[in-house]
Amino acid sequence: METNIHGADAQPASPALSVHTVPAGGALQQRVRDHLQQSAQVTMAAVARCQDDIMAAAHIIAGAMRSGGKLLLCGNGGSAADCQHLATEFVSRLTKDFKRPDLAAIALTTDTSFLTAFANDCGFAGIFQRQVEALGRPGDVLLGVSTSGSSNNVVLAVEAATAQGMQTITLCGEGGKLAGMSTRNIAVPSRYTPHIQETHLAIEHVLCDVVERLLFGQSFGEPGSRIPETPGLCRAVPMACPANDSEETEQ
Repeated sequence: METNIHGADAQPASPALSVHTVPAGGALQQRVRDHLQQSAQVTMAAVARCQDDIMAAAHIIAGAMRSGGKLLLCGNGGSAADCQHLATEFVSRLTKDFKRPDLAAIALTTDTSFLTAFANDCGFAGIFQRQVEALGRPGDVLLGVSTSGSSNNVVLAVEAATAQGMQTITLCGEGGKLAGMSTRNIAVPSRYTPHIQETHLAIEHVLCDVVERLLFGQSFGEPGSRIPETPGLCRAVPMACPANDSEETEQ
């Protein structure tokens, strides 16, 4: 007779944890290869499909910032994280190699006091719309991120931004309501959310990179370069990060 070392009430191991239900190592390795290869294929397809829209969006953002405007960003879940990431790149800088002044960008996904209060009292659908109405001004730009292209709170935010006299950019997958609503829509050629999100991140980095160069030239920050004399944009000389100038910006 065996002794149950786990006690009388111990239960057998869950079938979900049984070694027999775990895919073989080769199958998991194939899943890794398949995911990365398919993600790369979507990103490469976006080069042909989205390049003109990306450039147009970069010109919209750069034009607004050149005139003293700002970029507002909104999205849900992973897209909310993207908004915070991209806003950080603009206010800080994309890389340590391209020093330049700050650029005004605000993610509408970060104020938990407002988001929970408004969602509780007035409904979740209006959480971005309300902030656009409060913070947006003619000449500003709204970037709405939605993998489905139909997130209701992003749709309402785009409508509010248009009514405010703002230009709008939407970053989506294939299909959805937002494609026909914005000044410029960037549609990743996929309906699979993870691959759309992966390509969105690449596009967001490219947007920041191109906007920086539209505003400050290819060699801004190098010896002999100077700040463009643009009212409302360059308020001070470009600041290096005094304590960490030699370190890459970490995300």
